[in-house]
Amino acid sequence: MTFQARYIICFEFRGDDFFGSQKQPDKRTVQGEIEKALCTLTKGKIKTFFSGRTDAKVSAKFQTAHFDTLSKIENTDKFLYSLNCILPCDVKVFAINEVDSNFHAQKFAKYKHYRYTILNDHVASVFSDSYLFYPYNKLNVEKINQALSYLIGYHDFSAFKSASDNPYNDCRIYYAKAKANITERRNFIFIDIIGDRFLYNMVRTVVGQLLYMDRNNLKPEVMKEVLISKDRSKAANVIDAKGLCLEYVGYDDVDSYIQKINS
Repeated sequence: MTFQARYIICFEFRGDDFFGSQKQPDKRTVQGEIEKALCTLTKGKIKTFFSGRTDAKVSAKFQTAHFDTLSKIENTDKFLYSLNCILPCDVKVFAINEVDSNFHAQKFAKYKHYRYTILNDHVASVFSDSYLFYPYNKLNVEKINQALSYLIGYHDFSAFKSASDNPYNDCRIYYAKAKANITERRNFIFIDIIGDRFLYNMVRTVVGQLLYMDRNNLKPEVMKEVLISKDRSKAANVIDAKGLCLEYVGYDDVDSYIQKINS
């Protein structure tokens, strides 16, 4: 295919009714919905390349993809408006920009930020479909952060990787921290992890391990022991996907981004 222009789109989606982001036969996916809308609007065949995959039920506040067209988009504001009129209500594109012909949404991404949200209360919420309800114990954020500190750096994360066809097990974690967000009525725990890439089910397994350690009153050092083991059977089960959200995909300096989210 000879193309005239390459574009990056930034978009968000609610994962409840998707079988993940990657296109699959006879399944409703984010990629499938976006490509269908782009094909309708451009009256051509469009293939998108995402910055990475997300699992079924996982949401995103900031995901990216690039695609090529046979002709330039003359008015991106009008194109964006029309595209969102075609897209379903649970996926929306909020930015589109032309990029160099060698740009690649996945290969050029420097880091990704995932957040897992836990409602740590004794009473559930009518909005609990958007996060994990954990009524068992009051989570100790300090102990969670001690456990998460062992994940920072470049490691083999085989112990936290579910079976997949990806042969790579190593990742670099730049940031891993939990914080309490207490409102007048609710007690939330946010677990934020930023890394250069993530293995299949890695974040959800890490959170599952944290909750397992809490329920069994295990010391934070157990996280390090599991990591060093490189043995998936040593880690806890994968936790529910509904609490996981892709917060951001970065193409800039990760230190500046971390400084910004901590300010």
